[in-house]
Amino acid sequence: MIDLSVEVAGIRMQNPILVASGTFGCGEEYSPLLDVGRLGALVTKGITLKPWQGNKPPRICETPAGLLNAVGLQNPGVDAFIHEILPVMKGYGVPVIANIAGFTKEEFVEIAKRLTGAGVDGLEINISCPNVKSGGMALGTVPELAAEVVEAVVESTSLPVIVKLTPNVTDIVALARAVTDAGASALSLINTLLGMAIDIKSRRPVLGNVLGGLSGPAIRPVAVRAVWQVSQAVDVPVIGMGGICRGEDALEFILAGATAVAVGSAHFRDPLAAMKIISYLESYCEENGINDWQKLIGAAWKNK
Repeated sequence: MIDLSVEVAGIRMQNPILVASGTFGCGEEYSPLLDVGRLGALVTKGITLKPWQGNKPPRICETPAGLLNAVGLQNPGVDAFIHEILPVMKGYGVPVIANIAGFTKEEFVEIAKRLTGAGVDGLEINISCPNVKSGGMALGTVPELAAEVVEAVVESTSLPVIVKLTPNVTDIVALARAVTDAGASALSLINTLLGMAIDIKSRRPVLGNVLGGLSGPAIRPVAVRAVWQVSQAVDVPVIGMGGICRGEDALEFILAGATAVAVGSAHFRDPLAAMKIISYLESYCEENGINDWQKLIGAAWKNK
């Protein structure tokens, strides 16, 4: 058996395949179809301080080689998550990373405090949310604001802090350096690209929220480029994501510098996507005589 184990921010994973936030529920939804315990880690749907209803429908629509979503962080709040959802997720025996979202720095800190000691293995900070105190500006688009949030969360918890970066910025490397300097233990990239679709029959936006996040194969080249740039610029592990559907896609991210990868919207088309990718990576290593998985991480630029 090939050893695919990796360590991200001190979190030991049996393989580098995670599920992206918001695409896999708590694992229970997929458990009748696959062995959730084979995954490297589970990442939760975005968790807010209080229950959140999300955006009005329609919330999703297909686009060429992609998917637009504007679900809007619908979730039962951090306390309900801890008492009702987390025990189910922990039952699969793999690390659980809690994706957290706040509208202010103070909300991020409070969520982090409540999750510390609750049983999660790490935090993934979603800093693509609007900052109420900054007039609705997304926290993750301004390096200084992002760094403030990360530093405050790091100081408030003993858990590893992973920061999920938005691609909707001019310089993602500057953003990555800012949050790493503020104490981030790892980075996730990329979050969805901002997009929209218009129904030519009604002549109105398709999504109830007008704008949405674009995911799927259409954004993969953007994500690979971001991982390539960021992994060479910072000294923390990178979790790559964005349009990963097949084993070949996951391997491309690893070669670009990702220590692990997260499979997202591919699960909506094929619930077994992550399982197939794990099997592919095992076969790839066997067929190519690769005994040390770590040598593949960043090989595309380390060996150039």
